[in-house]
Amino acid sequence: MTALTEHPDHLRRSLSNRHLQLIAIGGAIGTGLFMGSGKTISLAGPSIVLVYLIIGVMLFFVMRAMGELLLSDLRYKSFIDFSTDLLGPWAGFFCGWTYWFCWIITAIADVIAIAAYAQYWFPGLAPWIPAVLCVLLLLTLNLTTVRLFGEMEFWFALIKIVAICALIVTGFALVAWGFESPSGNKATLANLWNDGGVFPKGLGGFFAGFQIAVFAFVGIELVGTTAAETADPERNLPKAINSIPVRIIIFYVMALLAIMVVTPWHLVEAGKSPFVELFVLAGVPAAASLINFVVLTSATSSANSGIFSTSRMLYGLAQEDHAPGVFARLSRAAVPSLGLLFSCFCLLLGATLVYVIPDVVTAFTLVTTLAAVLFMFVWSLILCAYMAYRRKRPQLHQASKYKMPGGVVMCWVCLAFFAFVIVLLTLQTDTREALLASPIWFLLLGASYVWKRRRAVRAS
Repeated sequence: MTALTEHPDHLRRSLSNRHLQLIAIGGAIGTGLFMGSGKTISLAGPSIVLVYLIIGVMLFFVMRAMGELLLSDLRYKSFIDFSTDLLGPWAGFFCGWTYWFCWIITAIADVIAIAAYAQYWFPGLAPWIPAVLCVLLLLTLNLTTVRLFGEMEFWFALIKIVAICALIVTGFALVAWGFESPSGNKATLANLWNDGGVFPKGLGGFFAGFQIAVFAFVGIELVGTTAAETADPERNLPKAINSIPVRIIIFYVMALLAIMVVTPWHLVEAGKSPFVELFVLAGVPAAASLINFVVLTSATSSANSGIFSTSRMLYGLAQEDHAPGVFARLSRAAVPSLGLLFSCFCLLLGATLVYVIPDVVTAFTLVTTLAAVLFMFVWSLILCAYMAYRRKRPQLHQASKYKMPGGVVMCWVCLAFFAFVIVLLTLQTDTREALLASPIWFLLLGASYVWKRRRAVRAS
């Protein structure tokens, strides 16, 4: 049997710097920016820019901690490995399964969104058809090679980048032109402070913005799940992580500023995409179809990331004996195919369950808030692992060429910030319900872990 037909025993480093950069960008730009920015602007006014900046800065430090840990030992394939190594088997178990569940929830939301966006062009089409077709297409492409996943993410992310850059250029061009809308509103930088100042809704509005804005950053840690399949990680991983602040400034801050300088913040409608509204004002007749296409590719990109990362988490969990051993088997293309099939099965199962629930909007708010709470748990575990690494492996930290700025002090600052966001989630009824539901997941995980340990003891 030749090397080509054998089943490999490890993941291949097939993702180039080009793929990694765009995967990191795709992870940092959620569908929430296109569809949810209207709601965040109406809640917080111009101060929403500060909200995105603060969240972005905090998550940059989490990514730097993750980067130093992954590069401290190239045998680490993802954050499951260093969580298990530095905090203990329980941490790897909780981190891996929680991250898997996070992405299943997020991917379910994306698949339902894809079905809704497809109905814009095909109103008579049954919603389950585009949902199933999307999952089958992504499954087929992910089963082929990891390079194909990287290629898909590259082009999906590129579409998002072009759309956002077009919005920024259009917005500031309208300001330079002195554009005035049919309703008499002039495009000017003064729109940022003319209507009640930068904090028009006070601290209450400013804090309310955090609840939704934090969801937009879900997936920023994706670059950590690609570590085992990245060519030259010591060069490419730091480049991808270091560019996060620039991306946040360009894609979030500049886009939100472009929207608010053209349309005064109090005229931005919470239920509409401000991207569509701005292009309509600029006289682009196909604006709604254009943005629908962008959001459709954005949701497909997110679902693609979800399918990729959940299969890699199952692979990592199986290697650490936290999941059935079959998930550690790789196909001839060096892809964890059984993990992909299982994740896609759960995804389709979840998607059908959402159709059973009569109030889809309520269900969606619940699952996306739950996902954000669980993502914050994973981000916190990364920080705890970093602090354990500094305590247990000081020599590795000293030798590191990619040290986290601020070290342990910044870990505590970030953990305090996540605690602050959790408190904010108690202020609204819908987010409070999701927060109260999150302990159920940890109780299930805890019971599973205890059962697994007892079975292991009996077997020995």
